[in-house]
Amino acid sequence: MGKRRDGRVLATQFLYAWECREPDRHEWKEEWALFLEMTEPAASVKNFAFPRIEGVLSHREELDKQLSQVSQNWDLDRMAIVDRCILRQALFEILHCDDVPPVVAINEAIELAKDLSTPESGKFVNGLLDRIRKELKPHSSSQ
Repeated sequence: MGKRRDGRVLATQFLYAWECREPDRHEWKEEWALFLEMTEPAASVKNFAFPRIEGVLSHREELDKQLSQVSQNWDLDRMAIVDRCILRQALFEILHCDDVPPVVAINEAIELAKDLSTPESGKFVNGLLDRIRKELKPHSSSQ
């Protein structure tokens, strides 16, 4: 795997751990430091993951609102935690990372869901993110 895929995996793992524990939303950077001590990722992987984690945590309400609007009859709290973390991360990339084409963010999220959750999760993640991509950025459908 490359640093970007590894960075997304690392970010997903941290976001999952944070969501399961969430001791104090204001101390996530301390938890991140402890997480890095345990996982010992390469600097390039850590540097790729950090802005995604920071972005997801700082834009969580916005991301959840977008996800709720497209997840018809599927409450965010009912989603598997790992799927929710993957969706937030991909949506953050779609909305806030100009260096990541929406199609790449979606494809990476699908692969993460297949690897870290279930094969069905890949289809679920694809459906929601593709709907968001079409609603938010119709001009990017060729990307």
